[in-house]
Amino acid sequence: MYGLIGKMRATRGQRDAMMDVLLASTGAMPGCLSYIIATDPADADAIWVTEVWTDQASHKASLQLPEVQAAIAKARPIIAGFEFQVETHPVGGFGLAKAG
Repeated sequence: MYGLIGKMRATRGQRDAMMDVLLASTGAMPGCLSYIIATDPADADAIWVTEVWTDQASHKASLQLPEVQAAIAKARPIIAGFEFQVETHPVGGFGLAKAG
């Protein structure tokens, strides 16, 4: 499995709008086992995204999906930046679907 954990920053006051865009675009993404969006209780403009994919290729392919491309275009004006991103290799856990 392939995982990503990242912290995004919305422009001031636009966190909820950015979460709405992300949540609306996370429907059918082949290979996506988990996509969690969370607020940061210590930072009103930050969003944490935790993703688990069957493999890195599935994640890369998802970035070319028309729905994801549209979401990126819609969110771009309200994204202030990406502060943190780390790749992981998930091995399992409660709530995580088993890969293949």
